[in-house]
Formats: sequence, structure tokens, C-alpha cells
Amino acid sequence: MPYINIQVTREGVTREQKAELIKGATDLVVRVLKKDPAATFVVIDEIDTDNWGLAGESTTVLRARQAAEVQRS
Repeated sequence: MPYINIQVTREGVTREQKAELIKGATDLVVRVLKKDPAATFVVIDEIDTDNWGLAGESTTVLRARQAAEVQRS
């Protein structure tokens, strides 16, 4: 019984995109591992950008800096 956990930042992922991720991940496990799709669980966790970090900073701070740099260009 495969369990697939997909984590993304909460930044407007649509219902349709989530459905495509669930189907695509399930299809991959079925094709590669020959698992039963009826026994394959896919969970998508949406994480606030304040709770997701890279290089010592939250994604919120990184995105704000990137936006400021684009405005200066």
C-alpha cells in the first residue's frame, strides 16, 4: 500500500493541479512498481510560506526580496 506525500507551498495551487498531481503520482507508482491504484494513497500538504525555508530564510522573505528586485529592474 504505497503512501505518497507531496508538499507544496500554499501559493494558489488549483484543485485541477492537485487532481493532476494525484493522478500522475498514482500512475507512476502503478507503472514503475506495479502497485494497485486502489491501494495507493496520495496526500498533498500545502504549507504556509512562513513555515517553509531555504538558505536560512522563510520563503515569505525570499519571495518579498525577489519581488523587490524585479521592481528595481
